[in-house]
Amino acid sequence: MPPSSPPHPAHGRPRRRRGRSGLVAAGLVALATFAAVTGVVPATYTAAAAACGTTNVAQGKTASASSTENAGTPASAAFDGDAGTRWSSAFSDPQWIQVDLGSSQQICRVVLNWETARAQTFKIQVSADGSTWSDATATVNGVAGTQSLDVSATGRYVRMYGLTRATAYGYSLWEFAVNTETGGGGTTCGTTNVAQGKTASASSTENAASPASAAFDGDAGTRWSSAFSDPQWIQVDLGSSQQICRVVLNWETARAQTFKIQVSADGSTWSDATATVNGVAGTQSLDVSATGRYVRMYGLTRATAYGYSLWEFAVNTETGGGGTTCGTTNVAQGKTASASSTENAASPASAAFDGDAGTRWSSAFSDPQWIQVDLGSSQQICRVVLNWETARAQTFKIQVSADGSTWSDATATVNGVAGTQSLDVSATGRYVRMYGLTRATAYGYSLWEFAVNTTGGGDDGGPGLPGGGDLGPNVKIFDPSMSSASIQNTLDTIFSQQESNQFGSERYALLFKPGTYSGLNAQIGFYTSISGLGQSPDDVTINGDITVDAGWFNGNATQNFWRSAENLAVVPVNGTDRWAVAQAAPFRRIHVRGGLNLAPNGYGWASGGYIADSKIDGTVGPYSQQQWFTRDSTIGGWTNAVWNMVFSGVVGAPAQSFPNPPYTTLATSPVTREKPYLYVDSGGAYRVFVPSPRTNSSGVTWANGPTPGSSIPLTQFYVAKPSDSAATLNQALSQGLNLLFTPGVYHLNQTLNVTRANTVVLGLGYATLIPDNGVVAMNVADVDGVKIAGLLFDAGTVNSPVLLRIGPDGASGSHAANPISVQDVFFRIGGAGPGSATTSLVVNSDNTIIDHIWAWRADHGAGVGWNTNPADTGVIVNGDNVIAYGLFVEHYKKYEVIWNGEGGRTIFFQNELPYDPPNQASWMNGSTRGYAAYKVADNVNTHEAWGMGSYCNFSTDPSIVADRGFEVPDKTGVKFHDLLTVSLGGVGTIAHVINNTGGAAQGTATVPVNVVSYP
Repeated sequence: MPPSSPPHPAHGRPRRRRGRSGLVAAGLVALATFAAVTGVVPATYTAAAAACGTTNVAQGKTASASSTENAGTPASAAFDGDAGTRWSSAFSDPQWIQVDLGSSQQICRVVLNWETARAQTFKIQVSADGSTWSDATATVNGVAGTQSLDVSATGRYVRMYGLTRATAYGYSLWEFAVNTETGGGGTTCGTTNVAQGKTASASSTENAASPASAAFDGDAGTRWSSAFSDPQWIQVDLGSSQQICRVVLNWETARAQTFKIQVSADGSTWSDATATVNGVAGTQSLDVSATGRYVRMYGLTRATAYGYSLWEFAVNTETGGGGTTCGTTNVAQGKTASASSTENAASPASAAFDGDAGTRWSSAFSDPQWIQVDLGSSQQICRVVLNWETARAQTFKIQVSADGSTWSDATATVNGVAGTQSLDVSATGRYVRMYGLTRATAYGYSLWEFAVNTTGGGDDGGPGLPGGGDLGPNVKIFDPSMSSASIQNTLDTIFSQQESNQFGSERYALLFKPGTYSGLNAQIGFYTSISGLGQSPDDVTINGDITVDAGWFNGNATQNFWRSAENLAVVPVNGTDRWAVAQAAPFRRIHVRGGLNLAPNGYGWASGGYIADSKIDGTVGPYSQQQWFTRDSTIGGWTNAVWNMVFSGVVGAPAQSFPNPPYTTLATSPVTREKPYLYVDSGGAYRVFVPSPRTNSSGVTWANGPTPGSSIPLTQFYVAKPSDSAATLNQALSQGLNLLFTPGVYHLNQTLNVTRANTVVLGLGYATLIPDNGVVAMNVADVDGVKIAGLLFDAGTVNSPVLLRIGPDGASGSHAANPISVQDVFFRIGGAGPGSATTSLVVNSDNTIIDHIWAWRADHGAGVGWNTNPADTGVIVNGDNVIAYGLFVEHYKKYEVIWNGEGGRTIFFQNELPYDPPNQASWMNGSTRGYAAYKVADNVNTHEAWGMGSYCNFSTDPSIVADRGFEVPDKTGVKFHDLLTVSLGGVGTIAHVINNTGGAAQGTATVPVNVVSYP
């Protein structure tokens, strides 16, 4: 949103609240083996794509446990396939139950069916010998009922290791199931209903209008119903023996109270495919693993006084019978669309098929309405996914057509649900439409996106993309078996290339496996990241130095951008490490067993910087650093301050004393989540660790053991290379894979759409995304827990309206329990060449955490000039209760930051106003001279900020004046603490610090003008 737009979207009706939901797409799980690295070569992690099977390979296998409550609750009861028997333990912690699968298996899923006496916390572990165990999951919170856990582990033995109990009783499991990728039935469950149209019979019918065949006719408007007595059954003859993996029952209100699914080879002798099941209203999907020609629902007891009544009875199979896999490619994207109506010109039918979750179709405010798409050819349709805006359907149908004229129902009447609604269908057609019967609101029908997936002869995009894979040529892996000389040679070679390569295209990640390394000096240049691959920083120790200095720029460190250090321990040779950096150079999860010097050799100029989740045993010396931000760390001391030193949740920080000396100190950080990071587990497999959120935090997350959180195997990531197209990256996202960007420069000719809750998008080595042809580089849906980290967004030559958008316009679902996070994400307009983007970052989703960004309209390099690299605003926040830590935003042409949301908080802000307005007349905001660096919208009632600095250097015309550095409404709920403005060498003037308070920053002395609190 440009600054001239209103603080909230003007929409012609009140801002609508959109519920949160996530598109949960099934991702491929990949088999992987790690090839040992004997030299410095690209990391290799080969993966063969495989699907997770549905057969319970643990059923009937030998089981044991740490204890049993009594003889009636043995360990074997959790593996007998009978959900009416259970294992329960003694009433103490810890306890475990394990199963011997008989041979080593590639395990992809564990499903636990808890009794009320469940685990509060537990782990799934695997073993080759039943003696030495490794974790297949991080610590997991138990949930009532059935709990399904995707894992990626190899072992013969599998166990649930209970850490703490949720009740005063023991641990109790009805069933403990294990699924595998290969062996043990690891095949894919198809989506075709192989029972449709087949011969059916039943124990009874209510009347002639409700025959057994009605449950198998594919028409959800006809039904079978039985006599009003127990028991009753309905069965279907599939025509041949099939491997059955799923049964789906669509109950009418008169459903079963309890029932079983049974199979038979001859229609006479039956065996149970399930234990006794409780019927549920509506559609009930049951995963089974059974072989038979005949399938029946055997009703034991009724839920009503009427009979048993089914609209539809579907059967899916693993092999044969059309049991194909439903593709994940959205074959509707970009296809020709039409609708019965549109609300206005800004909400066309095409917007629901453009792959952009920030645009939408909306209809007139009446019933019925429809929207349809032409797929271009006849397809076998297996799934339709609708992403509703708040103005959704109350009831609707999905319909298909061969000619766009005559339509047939692919679903019965469906109730619309808020957010993303996924519908399994089995229909053939060229045209697909949503036919809205009734609306849920007084507005029209409104869809952000309408996706169609196909099987068989349809264009399902070919085989799914694999997870895991090679980390590419620019990731260098070191292990302790390698000689120090060979490691140093590689480090020196890369530094020689990158030391002054400020705007080059080369990118590197230097990764150290767990262990101890000695005699190294890792000098870190541009676009280079050094990281440990342990789960905790002390798992990797470098006896030596990690060095950033400024010899390449004659001792001036103000341009030491774009480099990082993370997740290791360093023991400096002379007792003090040197990290003399400027912006976009995070120092995370580092244990310095000594002191830390933040200034260049000779104490030249420096303008940083950021530290988080780090422990410095000795003293930190910023010396010539003009400002610095440190969060949730532990330090042994701090020597001095220049203009603005801010500490949030830092143990050992100096006391609050701004402005003499200028220390701003908060005892705790309100809400945080540390950045995800790559590591190697005990089996040598790559995984990404996702730390848990914290509130009112201080100190490091790893002070008392490993950082709390969850672990994701690399097989659940698409490992991206610079040669990948945006379409490929979107396909990976649509499959449910996370994204790991390997180092390099990526050109995007379409928007990357992150729609699934909890998706991790992680870059290595300053992976750089360049939008081509003016597209938005990335949109994130308004869903819980998305993590965007470690990326550089570099504007393309054609103006993009936004580079990164978090949540669509108007998004307002609460994410307080599981916030979206944006961490070590950087934006650049120009410098490497001409670039243009109106706004770099727009945050629409509530509760988002912004944790260290640098948004920079370049003041030097190539493609730099007032009209050569135009950009209005760095950051616009529209969401409520958004918090920003370490907000660096510089040189934009209008307001640098616009904050429209309520309850916003910023802890540390560093800004330079644009250097290059040609004259005062070209830089006016109406009658106001220039634009403030930080604007809180006039209608905002609550906002708070600490440690905020803005500087000017109007080098093109030093007579230019900015009327103020900060512009905020005068309201009791809007509070600012510890602000300053500075004129750098007297090149220009900032007349006031905040609103009309604070004197003018001017003169060659370069002395800050401070305001301790406002109002």
